[in-house]
Amino acid sequence: MNLTVEIDDNSGFCFGVVFAIQMAEDILDEEGHLYCLGDIVHNDEEVNRLRVKGLEIIDHDTFAQLRNTKVLIRAHGEPPETYKMALDNGIELVDASCPVVLKLQHRVREAHNKKEPILIYGKHGHAEVKGLVGQSEGAALVVETFDELENHELPDHIQLFSQTTKRTKNLYKLKEILEEKGVKVDFNDTLCRQVSNRDIQLRDFATRFNKIVFVAGLKSSNGKVLFDVCKDNNPNTYFISGKDEINPLWFAENDSVGICGATSTPQWQMEEVKEAILAI
Repeated sequence: MNLTVEIDDNSGFCFGVVFAIQMAEDILDEEGHLYCLGDIVHNDEEVNRLRVKGLEIIDHDTFAQLRNTKVLIRAHGEPPETYKMALDNGIELVDASCPVVLKLQHRVREAHNKKEPILIYGKHGHAEVKGLVGQSEGAALVVETFDELENHELPDHIQLFSQTTKRTKNLYKLKEILEEKGVKVDFNDTLCRQVSNRDIQLRDFATRFNKIVFVAGLKSSNGKVLFDVCKDNNPNTYFISGKDEINPLWFAENDSVGICGATSTPQWQMEEVKEAILAI
């Protein structure tokens, strides 16, 4: 088909994910086995690569049964009760919590200690959001969509925080809606700049090609956000979680194709996708 294919230089792992995976690989190289509390990254192919090296993904129920072993805390962070349980059960935590997330947790905890009402804009059940709610001892209100505000009696004033990977424009829109409802908002822009900057960069990248192939894990919240950015700027944008999902019918003779991904998408996977498209 004579396709030209380019990978976005700004896509791939953020520094928080790089840090967590490097910590895991260092231990696996030395010891051959390591527990990880939840998926180390929301990308099944990268998780499977690390499983082969000896990484064992566990849930919180399994974590509660462990004694005197080593467990990795991934970049998303954990609530305080996880650390208490580890202390009680002799578990050595390898803490790879992202510094941006840790700073946000601290700010939520400070607001809670001051007995201020807290609203967190984030995905229900997401690991990072659970960690944030834990800082408030479960008191924080979480909303994933603007419509959910109608289900709650809002206080006169509120501390507004956000999961670090939400879209900038949506967070500011939520602030605006709250203020229109008469709520005084103490606003905390806690978005990860690596993610919000990619939002801006991808707008330009997406317009430079006939077709965009966006690569991310199905569980990646950040992936969904950045895919929408690409789709908004180039309707011919396709989401895949692996090279086997590429459809040759997406492409026409002499198309230019841009490949990009989430902060949880490994570089090697985008390279695989590029090779598969060039082979069409």
